[in-house]
Amino acid sequence: MNLQVQKNTLYVGGLAEEVNEVILHSAFIPFGDIKDVKTPLDQATQKHRSFGFVTFLEREDAAAAMDNMDGAELYGRVLTVNYAFPERIKGGEQGWAAQPIWADADTWFERQQQEEEMQRLQAEQQAAMKAAEELHRKKLAEEREGEKEEETETKADPMAVAEAEALKQQNA
Repeated sequence: MNLQVQKNTLYVGGLAEEVNEVILHSAFIPFGDIKDVKTPLDQATQKHRSFGFVTFLEREDAAAAMDNMDGAELYGRVLTVNYAFPERIKGGEQGWAAQPIWADADTWFERQQQEEEMQRLQAEQQAAMKAAEELHRKKLAEEREGEKEEETETKADPMAVAEAEALKQQNA
């Protein structure tokens, strides 16, 4: 995937626990007008995750801030400052925050319909295969029964043969 950087938003990593959005704003305001400052929170601890984002109104201001603040020290920690990548939406087909969450709804419904159709066709195919196997088994059973009847018709009963021979010997 080709990720486009946001030239006016900076990623600021290596933040100390004491740093909040107000302090981060104060550290970057000398470079130009700031549109937004965010420090994403950890859901478990409700503290920021040691990084934040600073969005400037002008790209040139963001470039100047990155040049000056990358490697700088804030509250005893060395900062890493780079251009930010766009935020990704979890679960979205395209994955970009610039798109509304319902943007891939049509393709999702199409995929669901295709999957349901495939499952229906597979079920029909399996049912047809079972019916064909059952028919084949019945034909084989009928053929075996027919062979057994023929064998019994062609073979004489050994007791009947013995009685017939005994009668022949008595009459002779």
